[in-house]
Amino acid sequence: MFGKSENRDDYQDVPRPVAAMARDLADGHHIPPHRHRRAQLIYGITGAITVGTPLGTWVVPASRGAWVPSGLDHEMTCAGRVAMRTLYLDPDAATRLPAAPTVVSVPPLLRELIDEATRLPVEYDTEGRDGLLMRLLLSELTPRPVPALHLPAPDCPRLADLCARIRRCPQEPWTARQAAAVAHMSPRSLQRRFAEATGMSLGHWVRQAKLAHAVALLAKGVPVTTVALRVGYATPSAFTAMFRRALGTTPSLYFSP
Repeated sequence: MFGKSENRDDYQDVPRPVAAMARDLADGHHIPPHRHRRAQLIYGITGAITVGTPLGTWVVPASRGAWVPSGLDHEMTCAGRVAMRTLYLDPDAATRLPAAPTVVSVPPLLRELIDEATRLPVEYDTEGRDGLLMRLLLSELTPRPVPALHLPAPDCPRLADLCARIRRCPQEPWTARQAAAVAHMSPRSLQRRFAEATGMSLGHWVRQAKLAHAVALLAKGVPVTTVALRVGYATPSAFTAMFRRALGTTPSLYFSP
C-alpha cells in the first residue's frame, strides 16, 4: 500500500529507527509463526487481531495495539476486515517499551502519527518534516498498558491440550469436574496446577477464553444475541453483564471510537 512493500522482511534492516507498513487483511487471514530482528507494534484501524506467542494469546481490538519485542516468535489471525498499520522499531529505539508482549493503548494523536508514518518513504528524510514526525511518533510511543484479553499459555502438555479444547468449545460451561476429566486429573489437582501454570484460576481463564471468542465474533459483525449463545450464555443480558464487568463497556459499544 501507498507504493511500499507489504513484505515484513523489507523493513528489518532499513537505516532508520522506525519503519512503518500498511496492509489490508481479509477476515480470517492468518500469518503463521515467525520472528524478526525489530520489535513490532501491531495495530488495526478496524476489526480485531489475535496475536499468539509461546507466552500466551492476546486479542487486540481496533484502537489498541499489540507490542511484540524483537526476536519473539508470534503469529496472528484477523477477525473481520483488518486495516493493519504496523511499526517496526530498531531495538535501540524501543528501550522504553516493555520487554514482554503486551497490549497497549493507541490514543488519537498516536493513531494519526502511525497512519501518516505508513505513507512516508521507508528511507524518509531524517532532517525534514518526515524526520520530525517520526521523532514525535517515538516520543508518543510510551508504555500505556491497558486491560487486555490475555490467555496465558501453560507449559504442561495436558494443560495446554485442555486450554486448546476450551478455546475450540467456548460454549461449554467448563466446570472444574468437566475440565479435570479432559486433563485426566482430579479437580483439586487441576485447580492447583492450573493456577501455578497460568497465574489465573481455571474459572478466570475460561471467562477470558469466552470473551476472546466473543470479541472476534463481534469484530465480524455477528449480532450480540448470536454471540451470547455461541459462548454459552442463555440470554443476551447475562452475556452483556459479564462483558461489561470484564471490559468496562457493552458488547454493542466495544468497537465504538
